Amino acid sequence: MKISVCGIACEKCPRMVSHTCPNGKQGCSPKENKFCKLSTCAHHKGVQLCFECPDFPCETSKEGPVSFGYCQYISGKKQN
Repeated sequence: MKISVCGIACEKCPRMVSHTCPNGKQGCSPKENKFCKLSTCAHHKGVQLCFECPDFPCETSKEGPVSFGYCQYISGKKQN
């Protein structure tokens, strides 16, 4: 199972399921990607997964595909 930059299994990603992933079966990785702000952000920050970033969760992670509430939960930074 390949885990995407956002932290979900690639085979569950809506773009992968609809066969519209710009990276095909390879899935997302941290690199410049005009179709995925998360991949581009991870590339610029030098992390493999969003939750390795000290700024996670952030405005970029709000764009999904993982729900922002879940991002807050796993980071331990859930706001009331």
